Parts: sequence; structure tokens; C-alpha cells
Amino acid sequence: MTKPKQSGAFSGHRFPPEIIGYAVWAYYRFSLSLRDVEDLLATRGVVVSYETIRAWAAKLGSQYAKVIRRDRPSAADKWHLDEVVLPIKGQKYWLWRAVGSKGDVLDILVQSQRNKQAATRFFRKLFKGVWPTASCCHGQTPKLWAALKNLAPRIEHLSHKGLNNRSEGSHRPTRRREKIMGRFKSPRQAQRFLSVHDQVQIIFSPRRHALSAHAYRQTRADAHWIWDEITRELKTA
Repeated sequence: MTKPKQSGAFSGHRFPPEIIGYAVWAYYRFSLSLRDVEDLLATRGVVVSYETIRAWAAKLGSQYAKVIRRDRPSAADKWHLDEVVLPIKGQKYWLWRAVGSKGDVLDILVQSQRNKQAATRFFRKLFKGVWPTASCCHGQTPKLWAALKNLAPRIEHLSHKGLNNRSEGSHRPTRRREKIMGRFKSPRQAQRFLSVHDQVQIIFSPRRHALSAHAYRQTRADAHWIWDEITRELKTA
């Protein structure tokens, strides 16, 4: 029996896009290891190794995230900026993150430095994907303010205890995944994984406490519809 050939981003794979898309979704949506996803698929009669799932996640995760970024609503006029240390093989790296007022992660960047040059590099990357229309930014790091003042002088900078809780809270899912993965193996791996992980969480982790049960179920159904639509788009890409 001849197996149907896959097309688009799924070209060259022997499994249907629906199975691959499900595996990528499960890996980035939940705090699961690659072996956990392997077992999850096995219970559904899909026999595939965790190394294959790793390849799927690395290849297709960024493509899903790219579409999510493209189609997400415009960023709000208030941004929250923060950085947190990431220990990788005994060295300190810094995860720079920008979060919108609704909790959506706008962009991230993993760097080895925490200075004005690193902050400038982060803002340049951020402004490529999000036009700097914010009226004010919250962040307690002087390096962020110095870089922002040069690149976007009209944006007001606010620094006060408690104002940046939203961006600090956005680091918690990162810490959970970091623990499950046994820490990140390289800055490149951290950048690649978190760039996808944060975007997937935007559509699959709504602010449940602010929604009624009916609204939450509808939001969850919409999220799965969006994921299926992206899968169909990648099939023809």
C-alpha cells in the first residue's frame, strides 16, 4: 500500500499533518517531556520515537509560532519589560522578555550580557515584530531605559515596585519547563524553544480567572480551531 505524500511544511514526513500537529501542540502546550509525548501518542496507536518528536518540534514549532505572531492582535499601549537569569552549563545568560498589558509575550531574546548594548539589541529585535507604539513601558532595569530612550524617546518609562508583576509572572512557565528539561543545553536551544513556547501559551492559556465557564470553553474551542487552521495553512505552504 502506497502511503500518501505530504505537502507543504509537512513534506517528507510519513505521518499525517494532524498527528504531527498534535505532537507539536502537546509538547509546547503542556509541561511534558519528549518521552511523555511519545507515550501519549502510543496510547493512541501511533508508534513514534521521542527523537522524531524532537525533530518535529524543532522544525515545525517555529512555523506555528510565526503564524501566531502574524495573526495576533496589535500590542496594547503599555508594555512590561524584564530580564531573568538562565544558568546554562555553569554560565549565566539573560532572558529578556517584553509582555503586553494583557499578558501576551511580545518577544524574547537570550543573551550573554546584561548591559545597554544587550538592551538595545533586544529592542531592535522587538521593534522588528512589534511597531513601537507603546505609550509607556514598565521595567526596573536602568539598562532598558537607557536603550529605550535612544531608540524611542517618546515612550514614557515607569519604574516602580509592583508595576512589573505581569512580566515577572511570565517567567514562571519558563521555570517549570526548564526544570522538566533538566535546564537548557545551550542559548540557541533556549531561544528556539521559548520563542515557540511563549506564543503557544498566548492562545492556549487565557486568563481563566477573568472568564466565565462558558467564555472559557469557547476560548478553548477557538484556540483549537486556530491551531487546526495553522496546520491546514502549513500543509499548503
